Amino acid sequence: MQYADVIGQDEVKALLKRQFTEGRVPHAQLFSGPEGSGKLPMALAYASALLCQNPVDGAPCGTCKSCRMTAKLVHPDLHFVFPVFKQKGQSGDAVSDQYLSEWRELLTESPYFDSLTWLSRIGVENQQAIIGVGESEAILRKLSLKANQGGYKVMIIWLPEQMNQSAANKLLKILEEPPQETVFLLVSNHPEQLLTTIVSRTQRVEFRPLSEAEIEQALLQRHALQAEDAKLVAHQSGGSYTKARQQLRVNEDSAMFFDMFKLLMRLSYMRKIRDMHEWSERVSAWGRERQKNFLDYCQRLIRENFIYNFRRPELNYMNREEADFAVNFARFVNERNVIGIMDELSAAQRDIAQNVNPRMVFFDFALKMIVLLKQ
Repeated sequence: MQYADVIGQDEVKALLKRQFTEGRVPHAQLFSGPEGSGKLPMALAYASALLCQNPVDGAPCGTCKSCRMTAKLVHPDLHFVFPVFKQKGQSGDAVSDQYLSEWRELLTESPYFDSLTWLSRIGVENQQAIIGVGESEAILRKLSLKANQGGYKVMIIWLPEQMNQSAANKLLKILEEPPQETVFLLVSNHPEQLLTTIVSRTQRVEFRPLSEAEIEQALLQRHALQAEDAKLVAHQSGGSYTKARQQLRVNEDSAMFFDMFKLLMRLSYMRKIRDMHEWSERVSAWGRERQKNFLDYCQRLIRENFIYNFRRPELNYMNREEADFAVNFARFVNERNVIGIMDELSAAQRDIAQNVNPRMVFFDFALKMIVLLKQ
């Protein structure tokens, strides 16, 4: 991974290159910021520089033996820790090494992904993954060995906020007395959930949301989209390239999502409880990632219909079918109910992420729409 492969974040790139060339590499850094801002790909690019045999101006050369191994994610001095799930009947804690092949496969496809995508990849989409105490013991074991290539050892910990208490306490002890020539890179979406003592022993590096222009340019270059499509997806991404990539997949499902959204709105307005229950059963049969994408889509369409009422077409980003639907539907989304609808969608999204029964989540939301649409 090269710095050029990381979208935007020029300030962070300059900081990392400068501290590397000046020999001021901290033993532990906390990459914090919103999901999809590029923290994990930046950690990979930085690790490549640290492990490179012939770095150029603080960046990896990309051609030496170490760079080639790092590019394939098989460098012996590059280690990963990430949330995993203990399989039924498994003795002892699950550790990252058991899922390294899936991890490398997903990183190779793109380092811009979220936790639901990761859980889906390892086949535990509806379970909660953690970093357990067994992982801390594995970290100690790996870092006690001398660097294979004689330089740095790099440990990337993805989503450290998902460590349980025992694992967090052991990691704290490691950070207090780090092994020589070892660099920890903690990649966190929610650093406020980490132990304050862990945060205090790291140098924090803040990542900003990406601009629409940065995401649009990346979509044009990496996905060969039409300019109009790239602009629309970038606008809907909320500063997250991960969401932009998800939106590309959502676009494949958009016709189905649109039909299910229209159906729910009509059934709710007509108060057809039995049909609404059947609707919730259909949506609950989807995988959790698709359910999450559907709720994202619903929030976008509610927002677009609310804006439609102001008769400012330059502010709307809908396709032709969505715009035709808005002609009659937009008046039902107004100042009295738009916040309530968005709050219920956000609550449903939170519940799905926390593995609440989707039948309950979607039927409850559908019932609440009966009241909200009448306001």
